[in-house]
Amino acid sequence: MNTVTTRESKMLGDRYVCVKHPSGLTILIYPREKMRSTYAVFGTRYGSIDKAFKRSDEPEAEVTPAGIAHFLEHKLFESEDGDAFTRYAEIGASANAYTSFETTRYLFSCTETAEKALEILLDFVQSPYFTAQTVEKEQGIIGQEIKMYDDDPQWRVLFNLLRALYHNHPIKDDIAGTVESIAAITPKHLYRCYNTFYNLNNMALCVSGNCDVDSVLALCDKMLKKSAPVQVERVLDAEPDSIVRPAVEERLAVASPIFEFGIREADGGRHRSEKDLAVTEVLLDIMASDSSPLFRRLLDTSLINEASFSYEYFEGTGYGAVLFGGESSDPHAVCAAIREEMRRLKAEGVSEEDVRRSAKSLYGANLAGLNSPEVIANAAMTMEFNGRELFRYIECFSEITAADVNARIQALFNEDKTAVSVIWPLEEENA
Repeated sequence: MNTVTTRESKMLGDRYVCVKHPSGLTILIYPREKMRSTYAVFGTRYGSIDKAFKRSDEPEAEVTPAGIAHFLEHKLFESEDGDAFTRYAEIGASANAYTSFETTRYLFSCTETAEKALEILLDFVQSPYFTAQTVEKEQGIIGQEIKMYDDDPQWRVLFNLLRALYHNHPIKDDIAGTVESIAAITPKHLYRCYNTFYNLNNMALCVSGNCDVDSVLALCDKMLKKSAPVQVERVLDAEPDSIVRPAVEERLAVASPIFEFGIREADGGRHRSEKDLAVTEVLLDIMASDSSPLFRRLLDTSLINEASFSYEYFEGTGYGAVLFGGESSDPHAVCAAIREEMRRLKAEGVSEEDVRRSAKSLYGANLAGLNSPEVIANAAMTMEFNGRELFRYIECFSEITAADVNARIQALFNEDKTAVSVIWPLEEENA
């Protein structure tokens, strides 16, 4: 029997449904009658960092080759009867999938035939088909993909930074694995990891937009296969509190230098509450948004360009960092300016006026996101997997004070936990 809970926000004037299905799956349904399109995402708590794991029904942990989560993402679209992309094309739906550090997600979007599209999604994700021949073929395809990313400067500058910040955490390793690690993957590995991580108790389904709660649940009742109540624990090596090195520099074929600057969390990073997350977002908006003094100084001195400069809070199981990146003629001057702003904020703090202005802006941006079925579904799933709730997160922006932000500044901004990664253009011959 379904356990149905309505999640409602009086502040936002909106609601959606959370269902614990008898199969073990958590289902989030967010109907928006006035939307023309339907978007659905079916995801599992399984990403590139899950190389070592322990099942609740087994006594020992297990270590697997790097890259299996991404490999599975590629392979699940295939079956003995064809591939899921062809099935989606036949009904006019758009489908995709992606693997991140902590999750793998399969998705579709359509304006019609939503019920058929959802049936295809629930079918192929629950129907693995691997043979030695198809695995060998995929090893070649993914091997080429890995080599392509190895030559991608944006990819390299990020992972060089993560390797400077973290000693042991698998966050520093390529999501797709290495050519050597994927060569070791067998159908047995794939079935083993599929049966572990694609247990419906470890997964969630989010459907948003032009959809009906009863119709979605009726199809789930028909399609979902009950899973045993097995839990999976991530096994991570101990991580030293220090960074590995303060700087990494490399030369590649880029038109101008690019950089990533990171501030690693002193506590190693952990899943924080909705309010903790919102406070961090307000802090970064005050510090580095396009209306901030830091941004204006960097732009006015031509150290950054508006199109490429970015910042984000990057967090997950056992890791957490603030990242700044972009193009710059002098990346080290940008990093020096960021460090200087860290020191200023630690000394002076932020005002209630700054916090109110930023929180109001971020509240509005998140509220606007609820007009997109894609944003709704992916945000709701991310919150669910991290033990948070979407409406609660948005509501928190109305509660944040300067004291909250100033406490976060003191905890987060440690200069001995900073590192920079720079990609310089290739040196000209005979220069």
